[in-house]
Amino acid sequence: MLILGVDPGSLVTGFGIIEVKGKQYRRLTSGVITMRPADSVAIRLRKVYDGLVEVIDVHHPDEFCIETAFYGKNIQSTLKLGQVRGVAILAAVHRQLGITEYSPREIKRSVTGTGAAAKQQVEYMVKAILGIKDGFKKSDEADGLAIAICHAMHVTEPRKKFRSWESFIEEHPERLKQ
Repeated sequence: MLILGVDPGSLVTGFGIIEVKGKQYRRLTSGVITMRPADSVAIRLRKVYDGLVEVIDVHHPDEFCIETAFYGKNIQSTLKLGQVRGVAILAAVHRQLGITEYSPREIKRSVTGTGAAAKQQVEYMVKAILGIKDGFKKSDEADGLAIAICHAMHVTEPRKKFRSWESFIEEHPERLKQ
């Protein structure tokens, strides 16, 4: 299964496609779509749409996932982010991909184990999970991959409900500190 994760941004949109085989994850491609601040919002939105359609057409992912909007104090930034999310989702819809959304905390928790992880922690874990040695152009690229990893974990490893701590420890002895 190929999963495309998108981290929407009005100036930098990160994306990453991972291949999932069982519990093995491999980066197929990743990158960023950068926009010039001097360009109009319409031009930036077109660039995001065209960039994602190109990625989809070249790699043919099976799934599309995107970070949900977060609400900041700056309403203009929130509106621009919503517009970018909209065109990213439209690109997926036009290519008939299913769409799943994850909150920033859910993505961080899936990749690092804590929803309050710093960007550096997310980058470190994305590299570790995917066996990436080199760096990223921008942290948005790592975020796109993190979203894809989050989705892969939700799809291939559904969360199990445990009746007690004893049953959890029995299932995951590797999580105990020695």
